[in-house]
Amino acid sequence: MTEPRNDGEITRGRPFQPGNPGKPKGARSRATLAAEALLNGEGEALTRKAIEMALEGDTVALRLCLERLVPPRKDSPITVDLPPITTAADLVDASAAVLSAVAAGEISPDEAGRVMTLLTAHKNIVETGDLERRIAALEVK
Repeated sequence: MTEPRNDGEITRGRPFQPGNPGKPKGARSRATLAAEALLNGEGEALTRKAIEMALEGDTVALRLCLERLVPPRKDSPITVDLPPITTAADLVDASAAVLSAVAAGEISPDEAGRVMTLLTAHKNIVETGDLERRIAALEVK
């Protein structure tokens, strides 16, 4: 009968010491650092060459240049008619307007979710302001 390969005491490699979080977030690898060292000071010349190649008809270079000039949009603006929101109670009407826009196919459910997140954040701000006004009024009495 053979023994299991990893019995808890014999492990391959060296595990981190307890409390060691590993590589810090944003740390660059040796390969990235080596590439940066090679390209140091050459950015302008490489950019000029890519532009020249794009102008000569190199489609890959052209796409690279255009992506840097006009990056693709992550999302597009939407239009939803919302009532003025000055109190927490006004958010009920705003929420109904968002749901109506989804039902009418004017905006997608994902877009509505993002708008509702904004409305929820705004509700918290309105409620905090209202609470501060109430406390200030009580302190004056």
